Amino acid sequence: MSLIPNFFGGRRNNVFDPFSLDVWDPFKDFPFPNTLSSASFPEFSRENSAFVSTRVDWKETPEAHVFKADIPGLKKEEVKVQIEDDKVLQISGERNVEKEDKNDTWHRVERSSGKFMRRFRLPENAKVEQVKASMENGVLTVTVPKEEVKKPDVKAIEISG
Repeated sequence: MSLIPNFFGGRRNNVFDPFSLDVWDPFKDFPFPNTLSSASFPEFSRENSAFVSTRVDWKETPEAHVFKADIPGLKKEEVKVQIEDDKVLQISGERNVEKEDKNDTWHRVERSSGKFMRRFRLPENAKVEQVKASMENGVLTVTVPKEEVKKPDVKAIEISG
């Protein structure tokens, strides 16, 4: 946060502004490969960045396990929710790259594209045959009901004597 108010509105992205919110990479245009480049670490390349950035919350309530995944910009038809091997929840999909016009000049590409997949091993008390999923405002909610914990039948025995 800047101590100097921004009278002109919006984010500043001037490389010479010490209060700018953008990070400048001084080695970006050098002809030699950067040690942190996507060539050195292909798992961090732009094609895989959607996989890395798919955030999922998992909470347990008394009735169910609830998963919430942020997947903005996708339609429900572009997302798959599956149960594998009776106990593995898999959420997957693909964000397609925006079509480029040869006359377009890109100044910044920050939105990720590509395939993503997240997998979660469900606990033994999950009712996998009753899983439900819904999507609203870019948030996928998967609800996995839990089996009721059976209370053992207890028979009181009268003590004589």
